[in-house]
Amino acid sequence: MSKKEILLTSEGFLELEEELNTLKNEDRPRIIEAIKDARAQGDLSENADYDAARNEQAEVENRIKEIEYMLANAKIIEKSGSHIVGLGSNVTILYVEDNEEENYSIVGSMEADPFENKISNESPIGKAIIGKCEGDIVDISSPTGNYQIKIVKVA
Repeated sequence: MSKKEILLTSEGFLELEEELNTLKNEDRPRIIEAIKDARAQGDLSENADYDAARNEQAEVENRIKEIEYMLANAKIIEKSGSHIVGLGSNVTILYVEDNEEENYSIVGSMEADPFENKISNESPIGKAIIGKCEGDIVDISSPTGNYQIKIVKVA
C-alpha cells in the first residue's frame, strides 16, 4: 500500500493524538475486562456479551490502526496569515444569491466536518476558493447546482 500524505491542522493532529490515547488507555482495557467477564459466564457460543465485546474490540483496534497511520503520514498545514485562501485559512464567504455570510475553516479531507464548518480543500467550495483573495467572486459548481460566493475575509 502506498503511503498517502494526510493533511491536518495542528488542532486536528492534537485531536487525533487525544483520541488515540483514549482508545489505548481507556477503551482497550475496558473491553479486555468485558471480554474476561463474558468468558467467565461460560458457554461462548451463545454469549451475546462476549460477541458484543469482541465486535467492539475489533472496531477499537481498527480505529487505533487508522489513527496511527494518519499520524505517521500527517503533514501539518500552517495558516498562511495572508489574505489569500489556503489550507488552514479561516474564511468568511457571502453567498451572493442568498446574501448570507458563513465562516469556514479550510482543512484536509481527513479533518473535514461540515457540522463544525470545517470544509475540505477537496470539496467544491474548497477547490474553488483556494488561491483566491478577499473581495474575489467565485463561481461554484456542485452536485446541487451552480452558485456564486464572494470571499469577504481571510484570516
